[in-house]
This record gives sequence, structure tokens and C-alpha cells, in this order.
Amino acid sequence: MTLTAPVFRVEKLKRRLSLTLVVLYGLGVTIGAGVYVLIGEAAGQAGIFAPMAFGLSAVVMAFSAATFSEFVGRLPLSAGESAYVQFGFGSRMLALIVGSIVMLAGIVSSATISLGSAGYLGALFAPFWQFDRDVLVILILLLVGVIACVGILESVVFAAVMTVIEIGGLVAIIAGGFLTQPDLISQLPSVVPHSLDGAIWSSVLSASLLAFFAFIGFEDMVNIAEEVREPERTMPRAIFITLVIATSLYFLVAAIAVLSVPIDELAQSDAPLGLVFGAVTNLPPATISAIAIIATFNGIVIQVIMASRVLYGMADQGTIPGLAGRILAFVPERTGTPIIATTLVSVIIAILALNFDMSGLATLTSQLILAVFVVVNLALVHVKWRERTGLSEPAGAHIFQVPFTVPVLGAVLSLCLLVFGH
Repeated sequence: MTLTAPVFRVEKLKRRLSLTLVVLYGLGVTIGAGVYVLIGEAAGQAGIFAPMAFGLSAVVMAFSAATFSEFVGRLPLSAGESAYVQFGFGSRMLALIVGSIVMLAGIVSSATISLGSAGYLGALFAPFWQFDRDVLVILILLLVGVIACVGILESVVFAAVMTVIEIGGLVAIIAGGFLTQPDLISQLPSVVPHSLDGAIWSSVLSASLLAFFAFIGFEDMVNIAEEVREPERTMPRAIFITLVIATSLYFLVAAIAVLSVPIDELAQSDAPLGLVFGAVTNLPPATISAIAIIATFNGIVIQVIMASRVLYGMADQGTIPGLAGRILAFVPERTGTPIIATTLVSVIIAILALNFDMSGLATLTSQLILAVFVVVNLALVHVKWRERTGLSEPAGAHIFQVPFTVPVLGAVLSLCLLVFGH
């Protein structure tokens, strides 16, 4: 049997995105969904070793990032994970399940970030006006839905500008920390455990599942592959650039946070980086709160784009059949975006955000994505095994490819974090 890639009936989406915009897209979703929202939660679980939790999560993420980088070259399609699994195992049902999990993860992630965004927004305006959190969440999601429907280039350019601002906030914390407290450099080794104490590593592993949420992003990137110029070359490079930058920023910001602010205060704060920013710079905490609002809002925009593209992609590829598929695959010529899928995604996000807490949603998102990583890595193992044994034709030399052991380790590490990271 020869493996064949799922194909679109009609190419509706437009290839308008460059490497720079894709990297900024990836950084926007990872950073906006990560350290701005969850640094306090991670510190509450792992204490001073919270930076190590981010480092451990990055290691797990790296192997799956390599797997996705190969798959996106083979199949530069929306609903990437769903297409990868169908290509690897030849099962439309498994593809539908995986695609649905990815979409659900994006929705749950957006609900998580919307709560974080509302928290920062409420903290910023608290001295002047008390806003109900639920009202803030609804207003945020209404605005996000409109932006996501306008057009992919407009949406991603907006996200790129917001990403530059949010990265600036993290760089300000890092620079402020090292400039105002030079001894922090000598204290950096203390954030890494120097023993094999089971209790310490148990807390780090537990926090890693939460910190893993902060790295969710590159799998979102593959879902806009059909709107990227030269995706076979652009996407692998963008994935690894995003992962390296995000890991560096996360580790340094987390280290400065746990070394500059009492752990209890950090864990209990609704705007944790506001505390850190105030401790390491001479600027008011409201400055970083404003940046955090931009970062979290940006993260929601990008997650809504991703989830709607997954829903659209499954519908357009026939994974979602019948009338429902035709409706969800509708793309108006004027906007070039799947507006019905985007609207449905936004409504579901609002329902989740208004009924669940942030930590629980973040953990659920991580678990869903790790489960997807296990299946996608195994799909590439199966593809490579068939090519190695001559049962199918090998991929072209122009496609980015990884050794056979990479998806094997990606599956094993993802499964270990999923099972033991509680």
C-alpha cells in the first residue's frame, strides 16, 4: 500500500505569510499563552526550581518539534495534525479524533488565556473602576472574533506587532533584573536542583506539565502552513527559531521571578509579572500589566486562528462530512477566512472561560496536546518504517527529515510527561 497525502478539493486560502511573520506568530502564541499567565502557578508548584520546569518542558517539546517540522514539509496543510495521522495510519476516524483534540486544545487554551487577560485588565483598572471578570472575558472574545475574521494577513500582522511589544516586556524584566541586581547572575545555579531528591523532582515534573502549556505554539504554526510562502523551507526554520527564543526568554524570566519576589506572593498574584517588573525596574507595575494584556490578548487571537483553521481544514478535507462540513468550510471571497468556523470557536471559548478555573484549563490543554504529540510521533515512526522497509516511496530530498529515533523519543517523552506529570 502506498501512503497518499490528504488533498484539498479547492485551494481557498492565500499564501501571504513570510518566515518573519510565521516566527512572530509562533512567538505570539507561545509567549502570550505562557509566562505572562502561568509563572505564578509554576512557582507555586516548583518553588525556586520553576525555571527548571520550563527547561524540562522545552526538552520534551524539542523532539516533537522536529517531528512536526518533517511532517509539515510532507503535508503543508491546514488541520496539520489530523492530516499527519491520516497519512501515517490511513485512518480517517483517527484523523478526526486527533483533529478534534487539537481544536479542543486550542479552544481550552484560549479560555485559559482569556482568564489571564481579564485578570491583568482588572488589575490595571482596579484603582479606578471595578469590572466584573465575566464581562471582561466576553468583551475580549468579541473583539478577538472580529479581528480573526478580518483576514489572515491583517490578523497575523496585528499579532506580530503585539508580539514585538510582549517580547519587549520580557526583555525589560531580564535587563532590569540583571542591571539592578547584578548578584542574580551568581544566583542562577540555585534554580537548578543539585540532588536527586524525589520530592524536588516530583514538584519539578508536576510543574513541567503546567509549564508545557507555555510552549504550546509550534503545533499551531503548522495549521497555517497553507497560508505560508514556501512552507517546505519556511516552516521547519520557523518552528526551531520560535522554540529557541521562547525557551531562552522563559528560563531567564522565570529565574529572575523566583529570585526577586517571594514565592508565596508570586503564586498568589493575579498579575505575577507585574510584581516581578516592579521589583526589578523603577517603572510602575502597571506598565508590565499593560504589556501583559497585549500579550494575553495576542495569544487568544492566535489560538482562535489556529482552532478555526483546524475546524476548517477537517471540513474542507472531508474529515467532517455532509452539510456540517460544507458549512464549516465556507470561506467568503472578501475576507479569505473561515468566518463560520471562527465564530463557533469563539462561542465555545467563552462558555469554557466562564465556567472553569485557569490552572485546571492549562493542565487540561497540556494533557490534550501531549496525547496528540504521542500519536503524531507514532505516525511518523510508521511512515519512516514503511519507507525503510520499501513498502512506500521515500520522501523527496528537498523535505526536512529527522532520524528514525527522533519521533520514537518524541513519543516516549511526551507519554512520560503525560503519565507522570501530575
